[in-house]
Amino acid sequence: MNSALASRLDALLPQTQCTRCGYDGCRPYAEAMAQGAAQHNRCPPGGDGVIAGLAAALGREPIALDAGVGPATAPAVARIDEEACIGCTKCIQACPVDAIVGASKLMHTVIAAWCTGCELCVPPCPVDCIELVPASALPEAALSRARHDERAQRRERAGRERAERLAAYE
Repeated sequence: MNSALASRLDALLPQTQCTRCGYDGCRPYAEAMAQGAAQHNRCPPGGDGVIAGLAAALGREPIALDAGVGPATAPAVARIDEEACIGCTKCIQACPVDAIVGASKLMHTVIAAWCTGCELCVPPCPVDCIELVPASALPEAALSRARHDERAQRRERAGRERAERLAAYE
């Protein structure tokens, strides 16, 4: 894989980490494009502008957004009906950028400045208290990328520490 090309492609993506492209985040999608394993028209949050940028970086012509990934989406932010929230933490676990805060059995809220509008918090909510509302813009891509990477590192570290603790009891 051409990691320099993957990095350039990743920098063009909106960093919503929505997985609608079929990959686990923007970086895996960029890597797949750099390897020639994915088309450059699979980013609904990026729409035509991102498709054109990716096409230019790849030396290809822009093509229409793949209908299989859904329509282009405008910037949005999740909003939790805090009175209806039961504090199950399922939305916190689903958020790829840690934009939802709260504690078990207490209400949760969204830090709007961090929310990428990825919609991943909506399906796991058992009381349907999360909705997406229009936003003026997505968060800065560098912030979303950093928050996503920090979350992944934290989860990896927690898994490693858990495995070490379990191994100590064997």
